[in-house]
Amino acid sequence: MTAERVNPPELSPPTGFSHAVVAGGSRVVFLAGQTALDTDGKVVGETLPEQFEVALTNLLTALRAAGGAPADLARVTVYATDVADYRAHAPELGRIWHALAGRDYPAMAVIGAARLWDEQALVELDGFAVLP
Repeated sequence: MTAERVNPPELSPPTGFSHAVVAGGSRVVFLAGQTALDTDGKVVGETLPEQFEVALTNLLTALRAAGGAPADLARVTVYATDVADYRAHAPELGRIWHALAGRDYPAMAVIGAARLWDEQALVELDGFAVLP
């Protein structure tokens, strides 16, 4: 994939996301929402950062199984049951992102959700990637 991150100077400098991503490639992978489910289907992690790490790992596992890599992500949406908690942990979540997915951010959004499919889930990530 070719990915051009576009962050116009007319917009606020992005922190932990890109304003736009122009992606070129031959295959698009749509990634289903991933929470902090383990292989037994149980939510693991008590805190939002713990769950974020598992959910991101799950998203990247699905992406790799489809033949992609973190740099191929064009868009990720984060659904959080407590946006204030998400903002409070933003630096830690950024470190988790860097460790697992690198420093090339896709276009992203964080959306507050009253609850997720699994009641214990605090965060869910979905997205799409463009593969070469």
